[in-house]
Amino acid sequence: MSVTNGLVSLSHLTSMEVLSTEEVMALIKRASEFKKGTAKFESDRQIFTSNLFFENSTRTHNSFHIAERKLGLDVLEFDVGTSALSKGETLYDTILTLDALGVEVCVIRSSEEHYYDQLINSDNIHCAIVNGGDGSGQHPSQCLLDLMTIYEEFGKFEGLKIAISGDLTHSRVAKSNMMMLQKLGAQIYFTGPEKWYKEEEFGAYGSYAHLDDILPELDVHMLLRVQYERHTAGDIISKEDYHERYGLTVDRAEKLRDTAIIMHPAPVNRDVEIADSLVECAKSRIVQQMTNGVYTRMAILEAVLRN
Repeated sequence: MSVTNGLVSLSHLTSMEVLSTEEVMALIKRASEFKKGTAKFESDRQIFTSNLFFENSTRTHNSFHIAERKLGLDVLEFDVGTSALSKGETLYDTILTLDALGVEVCVIRSSEEHYYDQLINSDNIHCAIVNGGDGSGQHPSQCLLDLMTIYEEFGKFEGLKIAISGDLTHSRVAKSNMMMLQKLGAQIYFTGPEKWYKEEEFGAYGSYAHLDDILPELDVHMLLRVQYERHTAGDIISKEDYHERYGLTVDRAEKLRDTAIIMHPAPVNRDVEIADSLVECAKSRIVQQMTNGVYTRMAILEAVLRN
């Protein structure tokens, strides 16, 4: 992995842990160039990509598809329900097949954490693997679009006070973001139900705090979706109780400083993590995050195709 003349080259993108801060900043700047229309991806060959999503997705799946089309790539649509996976074929053999057919990039989302290990370590699979989310593991493209959004706002990361709030245990976004934000010099706080905070998992990257105590200090309030589909009996908390105790209510939002921004990876549970009226308020960057996702993913795809 390297940066040459401001352009990143990657074999795969599976986790934020594999990226240096130099590579992250170069990807953010390249995404910004795509957004401004000052960057152009050029290729003298036909390039096939495929998006394999084994969990439901609106933003990530469609964002990658649009990014691929904007780059002029040919997208081989993959329908899990009608594929040979329904006959018992493994993910490994599916990617082996797509690679043999000439697909150069596979974007994959799976409920299995670290599903990509056997793919990127195979001697017989040569296509680039881009992780679109692995269970409660990592979500690198979401992290990069979040970083782009923060950088657009503040022009820096060093010294920013950022709260990551909500369903910490089940969030791949939290894990990706906390690692890189700390590397970039931000001060991280974790808020939400204490039972979802594990010191051994999060303590090295920031500190647990009660949201009401830190709101006036924050530059960024990064909300996480409550992932009811991953909860067990011990995790259950009513939507109303969660919103009142841990969510960004209208009253809490008034305590934020004038320059603070509100973020959420979406989909949003309105009136759970955040009050309905705040989703599109002046401080919210939730829609901007979605827009930035396309350009960030263009930069990612370009990087793996440069390798």
